[in-house]
Amino acid sequence: MIRIIISTNQFSDRLNEGGPAMYIILIAFLLSIFFVVMAFINKSKNGHKSKKMIGLAAESSLIALVIGCLASVMGIIQLFDMVEALGNVSPELFSGGLKLSLLTITFGLFSFTVARLGILGYKWSLKPDIAN
Repeated sequence: MIRIIISTNQFSDRLNEGGPAMYIILIAFLLSIFFVVMAFINKSKNGHKSKKMIGLAAESSLIALVIGCLASVMGIIQLFDMVEALGNVSPELFSGGLKLSLLTITFGLFSFTVARLGILGYKWSLKPDIAN
């Protein structure tokens, strides 16, 4: 007997559940990681470009966080609009809508934290300025 096991990718399921804002956060997250990696690569070659890359990483991580907050608030507003329109809503339906609205802020916070850890690692790796 042959068993076919279909495994679902939980990350892509959550990404689709969270709506279009999740893809914007994903792009900002990937940009943040790219900028941090470029900063590490250019650290010894070009200090000015490296600092620029760290600044861009900080900005793109902040964009991920803000988009996550905005999408979460918009999702909660849509949830309350649904509750207002339907009247008596079951707890299962309400909690499902609340879960969906919290996916974006969770991903935004994750993106922000990972990028900030990369920035912290970059700054930690810098040699102290002896002239000061």
